[in-house]
Amino acid sequence: MNAQYIGIDTSCYTTSAACAENGSIVSDRRTMLRVASGERGLRQSDGVFQHVRNLGEIMPALMADADRAKIKAVAVSTRPRPVRLILAGKTAAITLANALDVRLIELSHQQGHVRAALYGNEQLMGRRFLGMHISGGTTEIFTVGINLEIGLVGGCADLHAGQLVDRVGVSLGMAFPSGKHMEVLASERSGEPAVRLPIWVRGTQCSFSGTESAAQRLIEQDTDGADIAYAVYDAMARTFHKLIVNAADETGHDCVLIAGGVASSGLLRKMLCERMAKRGHVDVRFGEARLSSDNAVGIALMCQDICTGRLEA
Repeated sequence: MNAQYIGIDTSCYTTSAACAENGSIVSDRRTMLRVASGERGLRQSDGVFQHVRNLGEIMPALMADADRAKIKAVAVSTRPRPVRLILAGKTAAITLANALDVRLIELSHQQGHVRAALYGNEQLMGRRFLGMHISGGTTEIFTVGINLEIGLVGGCADLHAGQLVDRVGVSLGMAFPSGKHMEVLASERSGEPAVRLPIWVRGTQCSFSGTESAAQRLIEQDTDGADIAYAVYDAMARTFHKLIVNAADETGHDCVLIAGGVASSGLLRKMLCERMAKRGHVDVRFGEARLSSDNAVGIALMCQDICTGRLEA
């Protein structure tokens, strides 16, 4: 009988649960946390409340898709993210694992992102490579070991990539999160940017605070919104290109797998790949766009990998 494996992930802005079987996705249930109009984030207590409420809705739906008799283990992300948000998912996972009398596995949110990005890039399994996680709460580049061990190489010292997009987007009158709206607006332009935002990269460290300040000044000067949005994506592509090249030189790795909600942007992927093709020596890989944002699919797949011996715990 084929076995099934459950994954649960509660991140800053997404509640998700997934079921995997034979390396495929049986069910992928997720819902975004709600942020009030004009706000740029959530208080942690509000996030906890929403996660608990969302889990009460998506877990019954997930279990309706799964076969209880086939479930062999439950995995949950318990790090790294604000502890109280993570505990909402951990509590649900403990309850489910105890009810089914199956193994409970604790993983990290970042490992889940990497494993989700490996769905469709399985030829990288068992290899060492660079990973990059770009989202609203993380901008990091790291090494990935053969058992998906993560070794931090560098990242952002202040504002994360998703925060840059959201803060500029909200100032332009968009809803939070602003990524999809910003990309649509930026796509109205083509070619070289009409305005250029400054970037800061030193080795494997970067900063986006100066980039955001410059973008906000352009908004105050009534610069065309499409030009500003395009310049934001151009600045991110330039920043990530330098980070990747510098990290590859430092570590000796020649491949990078990029995950995270910001990485789902088709415009950013195009800009970065074009820049890497002209001025890089690193093979750039992305996961499926639908699996780039926060989700539990990677947690469920990694749960299966560990239980079947493909990965060591």
